[in-house]
Order: sequence, then C-alpha cells, then structure tokens
Amino acid sequence: MQRPGPFSTLYGRVLAPLPGRAGGAASGGGGNSWGVLGSHVQPPGRTQSGTRAGVGGTGTYGGDANGACPAPSTMSKAEEAKKLAGRAAVENHVRNNQVLGIGSGSTIVHAVQRIAERVKQENLNLVCIPTSFQARQLILQYGLTLSDLDRHPEIDLAIDGADEVDADLNLIKGGGKDSKNLGDQWHKGIPIEVIPMAYVPVSRAVTQKFGGVIELRMAVNKAGPVVTDNGNFILDWKFDRVHKWSEVNTAIKMIPGVVDTGLFINMAERVYFGMQDGSVNMREKPFC
Repeated sequence: MQRPGPFSTLYGRVLAPLPGRAGGAASGGGGNSWGVLGSHVQPPGRTQSGTRAGVGGTGTYGGDANGACPAPSTMSKAEEAKKLAGRAAVENHVRNNQVLGIGSGSTIVHAVQRIAERVKQENLNLVCIPTSFQARQLILQYGLTLSDLDRHPEIDLAIDGADEVDADLNLIKGGGKDSKNLGDQWHKGIPIEVIPMAYVPVSRAVTQKFGGVIELRMAVNKAGPVVTDNGNFILDWKFDRVHKWSEVNTAIKMIPGVVDTGLFINMAERVYFGMQDGSVNMREKPFC
C-alpha cells in the first residue's frame, strides 16, 4: 500500500540569514547527530496502524504533558499534518539555553505554540529571532523572548517550512512536497526577492540565461504587487527543467538588483513531513 503523501515540512539549516529574505528563512544547528535516515516519529496517544507508522529516530511527537490522548480535533487533515511536523521538530531539537530562528508560514504557528508550551512546562531559557514580521508577532503573542541578529548573531537551531524538498534536501521555501527533483510537484516557482526598480531587468536576465517564465507576484487584497517586509518585490520563477541548483542560485544572486532567492542549497540537515495517516516522516541529508 502506498504511503499517503506529505502535507507539511519543517527543516533546520546551517547559516544565519538576514531577516526578510525571499520567502523567509532561518538557521539550523550544525554538527548534531540527528537520528536515522527515513525513520518515522509516532505521536503519543496514537496507535500504530500497519507497518508504515511507528516510533523511530531520536524522539517522539510532543503531545500533552501528561501523555493523555488528545481530544478529537476539528482541524483539516492538512492542518493536522502541519501540527504534527511542527511539534515533532520542536520535541526532537529544542533544548535549554538555545538561540532559535523562527521562520514564517502556517506550519510555524504550531511549532511556536509547542515551544511556548515547553518553556512553561520545563522552564526553558530560550531566545527567539524572527525572520519576518509574522514571526515577530508570533514570538510576542506567545510570550517568548524576542531578540535579533545584532544581539545574537549565532543561531543554534532554526525551524521553518519548505514548499518542496529534493533527494539532496535542497529546498524551495512552506507547502511540504517531497520530490526527487525540485519542480516535480511544486509548480508555483522559486521566489526571487528584488528591489522594485530592478524587477524587469532581473526577469529578463534570469529567463535569458536559465529559461522558464517569471511573473511578478501580485497582491490579493490590494492592487499592485506583493511588497516584502523590506519593501521589495517578489518574482516567481517557473523553471522548465532540472538545473544544477547550487550554480543557478549563485548566478541569480549575482544579478544586480537581486536581494535573495527562495532556494536553500546545502542548508537543511533534517526534514519532517506531516503525513495524512497521522505519523511524521523524518529524512536526513545524505552524506557522501
């Protein structure tokens, strides 16, 4: 029987970015031994169903403090999957006295909720650095300690979402698609943050060199384009073939007017996929 596909992904990466980059980003702890490739994390209070769901890796899903079976939820399956992935990442990697990078998007809400629960339950001393206005508001909403890269330039761990993850754990930055190659399932493109006056020449440069189609991302609830926290525009590059992503990412960043991209290359160390059957699939970066 084929395993249901993932709804949501969280990941950790290595280098600290500037807040407000395209799509949002954060750093992850390096040098940790984070468990077994392809293992599954089974939430407490749930029974195993078949051989595909079970306990594995370095920890278990973080439920209620008393381990009681959670009450029936009115969440959609997609939202439940996001909750599973977010809370599993927090359970397995958040430790006392860490500086955390807090990403953006719908999945990160569940991760921040669990961080706040653990701070209260375990009296953890944590510092949280946001990558966006949304992340900052979440940190304040849940009473966590807010900081920035000026005061804490080195981050121990970051949790964020990803749109698509390939076999080498290269990422397109929030929807949670597990693919062999980037673009197999995620068709909304790679976000590129640009200064407003450069969006036309950047669009031409990218498509002339790498093909595909670029669209200026337009706002939904207002007229005109989406504007980032830094006052920039977002281009969505819908590429038409598999590339050598490290080379492409570097080349795009060298184009005048580009602030950053939504590609995360050689940064993720572990990815969690919230599954439709209620389990969490964990995958680590392959090492040569």
